[in-house]
Amino acid sequence: MRVIQRCTILVTVAMAGLATVAAPAAAASAPGPLRAPTSCIRVSATIHVGRSPVGVAANRKTNTVYVANGGSKTVAVISGRTNTVTATISVGRSPGGVAVNRKTNTVYVTNGIDHTVSVISGRTNTVTATIPVAAPPGPGLAANPKTNTIYVGHPDLVSVISGRTNTVTATIPITGAPGQVAVNPKTNTVYVTGQSVFTVSVISGRTNTVTATIPAGLLPFGVAVNPKTNTIYVSNALDNTVSVISGRTNTVTATIPVGSFPGGVAVNRKTNTAYVTNQASNTVSVLTSCRR
Repeated sequence: MRVIQRCTILVTVAMAGLATVAAPAAAASAPGPLRAPTSCIRVSATIHVGRSPVGVAANRKTNTVYVANGGSKTVAVISGRTNTVTATISVGRSPGGVAVNRKTNTVYVTNGIDHTVSVISGRTNTVTATIPVAAPPGPGLAANPKTNTIYVGHPDLVSVISGRTNTVTATIPITGAPGQVAVNPKTNTVYVTGQSVFTVSVISGRTNTVTATIPAGLLPFGVAVNPKTNTIYVSNALDNTVSVISGRTNTVTATIPVGSFPGGVAVNRKTNTAYVTNQASNTVSVLTSCRR
């Protein structure tokens, strides 16, 4: 399959109160994707950035968005107020993952070829440190603003970085080609998808050890956490499903059919809504809790 990468970012707005998705009607064939009504979601802007944009993260405190341009060795800084690029920051080769610590206004970017993580000040838009890591960093990157700790996924391990000293303080062995990484700052727990073993590893942020392994679907990749409900959402690319996991019991409580080849997952904890990108369907599934 030929993939054409466009150097743009689509900013999609979900209109409040209209993001509920009805379950598809039962059919003899496999369930189709869950879709929001077309009137609920619109593209409000298209922002041109660098070449091959990959990772994206937002600082809700400053209303600023950061995009890693994998082919340009840069990070685009976007104003969420004006939807314009306000700065372009040079980083390492093949930048991919992006994470933000909103408390310290610091941005972290993985550089795959250089085996480093760039540390960017959100105040000055400059690189303040470059942290070497043990192995090529993947797309998985997350920050815990409460503990000022950053977690970087690599093949078969996760690096733990202190945001205070900008040094690697621990490495945690993980089996199964880690995909994405997510953090629940309330419980100080880290979740890492294991793509080749079809599991989610649960890591204690206090002890830096794997405390549980949860079976997921086929090729789990994206992961996001709602800290308010202590719920984890995992996209299973080959199942076309999302596993919903209880952070209290470390068990799958629901498996939801979505579109084809789901990848990225994001959660709005205020509305208790999860958004899942379906790469082969060119859609976004909107998952909301059922009202009882």
